[in-house]
Amino acid sequence: MEKSLSLISILDANKLTSPNFIDWFRNVKIVLKQEKKAYVLDGLVPEEPSDAATNEDKEAYRVYMDDLDQATCVMLASMALDLQKQHKAMNVLDIILNFREMFNKKSHTERFDISKELF
Repeated sequence: MEKSLSLISILDANKLTSPNFIDWFRNVKIVLKQEKKAYVLDGLVPEEPSDAATNEDKEAYRVYMDDLDQATCVMLASMALDLQKQHKAMNVLDIILNFREMFNKKSHTERFDISKELF
């Protein structure tokens, strides 16, 4: 029997807390790439197919949504509990946008405070 290589343990050891967002996100991308689900981070969400769509289009959409859900679960499972609670109703794309907004504001504020002290 062939063993399956799983890098998810990387995320167990490096859970997201606010100061380690960049390192955490890099690890999430590595895990999702290994799991063949990193494409969901591209942000190209397909439109839901109409009732008249082909079975292939419906299946492609279903597979994408399943991969999006799995990627979201990987992210949520690798966060500190307080961050999980804040983001449990979001998908992977909304989570990343929210974190970038949160942590970029924080880094801008920190840079401003450091500059203020220097001058």
